[in-house]
Amino acid sequence: MAELHDLTALEQGAAIRTGEVSPVELTDHYLARVDRLNDTVGAYITVTPEIARKQAADAESEALAARREDRVADLSPLHGVPVPVKDLNFVAGVRCTLGSRAYADHVPDVDDHVAVRLRAAGTVLLGKTNTPEFGLPCYTENELAPPARTPWDLARSAGGSSGGAAAAVSSGLAPIAQGSDGGGSIRIPASVCGLFGIKPSRGRVSAGPVQHDISGLSTSGPLARTVADAAALLDVLAGGMPGDPYGAPSPAPGETFASYAAREPGPLRVVGLPQPPVPGVELHPDCRAAYDGTAELLRELGHQVDEVDLPVDGAIRDAFTRVWGVMATVYPVAPEQEELLMPLTRHLRAEGAKVSGPDFAASLYAFRALGQLIADALLSSYDLVLTPTLAQPPAPVGPTGLRHDDDPAAEFAGLAAFTPFTPIFNATGQPAVNVPLHWTEEGLPIGVMFGARYGDEATLISLSAQLEAARPWAARRPALW
Repeated sequence: MAELHDLTALEQGAAIRTGEVSPVELTDHYLARVDRLNDTVGAYITVTPEIARKQAADAESEALAARREDRVADLSPLHGVPVPVKDLNFVAGVRCTLGSRAYADHVPDVDDHVAVRLRAAGTVLLGKTNTPEFGLPCYTENELAPPARTPWDLARSAGGSSGGAAAAVSSGLAPIAQGSDGGGSIRIPASVCGLFGIKPSRGRVSAGPVQHDISGLSTSGPLARTVADAAALLDVLAGGMPGDPYGAPSPAPGETFASYAAREPGPLRVVGLPQPPVPGVELHPDCRAAYDGTAELLRELGHQVDEVDLPVDGAIRDAFTRVWGVMATVYPVAPEQEELLMPLTRHLRAEGAKVSGPDFAASLYAFRALGQLIADALLSSYDLVLTPTLAQPPAPVGPTGLRHDDDPAAEFAGLAAFTPFTPIFNATGQPAVNVPLHWTEEGLPIGVMFGARYGDEATLISLSAQLEAARPWAARRPALW
């Protein structure tokens, strides 16, 4: 018999609007699963049962009133649906650790704009999802919570830095989740956890009012089991707010991102970039198989797929490393608390402190030049770019995987080799998605990535929905589901 967590987020929202499912019942169902499974998968740093039950009760009252007054259509499609928030984002009155012992007792008194939008949509806060310290590595291991693990193999990492969000959704501890992505931090966990994830265009989702990213690399976005669920959450998160330094073009009047999930994309021109653009990085055969299978499926669906190789050049990697180091310094830590930071964080902050103003500016200029190159050389002739999401399958948790506390410089080089493709679209500001189309013989998910022109999430969503219909993945569930 189907359980509540078997329903998609949109199915849950629809059942709430008709009165078939109570938000309180739904919330209690997820809280019970979190209580039972969170230590196993490391999805949450902080669980907020009191807030969740209060918000669920309010959502139930609002849905009942809407039914009585014949205004159910005014409710958000995600009204009453639980949506956790990543622990890099502020929710007023709720502990936000940033994944760091230095912030273990930090309770902000202001909401991030994403929290405001989620609350306005009537969603329910189950808690704050696990993240590595300051969101810096692409695994989710810190000294505050168990490591985030992919439920497809509990010896392997759920990725990062939105690893807790991905572990929650892929383990049935949340129907959908907000994450953030500064170098692949939505798409990486989506790939290793078998989920669909969207990194929106720069400026699509407000990062304010406190944590504006001056580099332009990072943005919030959805992780979900289905394309339609992710598009619905993007509709909730998207939109400019006062003080935003960037602003992506809005959908056409009357359109929503969710509407594109129900729309055929038409024949598209896709350019494939299968080779890692970083010197010395080899593509694992499983990742190549995922890419090749996707290119074949695209052609079967009537799309044109051509293949080119980007020049292998370490310049963008080096520019990203400088900017990443500088951004590691933006969280204030008292000198006497530096020893609380993890080795990789201390290393990146030390390296970031060495970057001069001119070098930082030159690195940002290199990002803009890359965006211009892709626009001129690729997206003037093609609609979308296809790449592997990662160069390797999901990595083990701990020192046999990506984390090497004794040599953080080597660790960071390994992280760059693990994920050579995803930072491209953070540097350019273009939207990109992970699509979970491939599983290995061992049952590990391997994603592929599509990038689009700036502001064109619509085409990404339409194509992804078409691929999902052709090769459905949401019915695949790990053993602990």
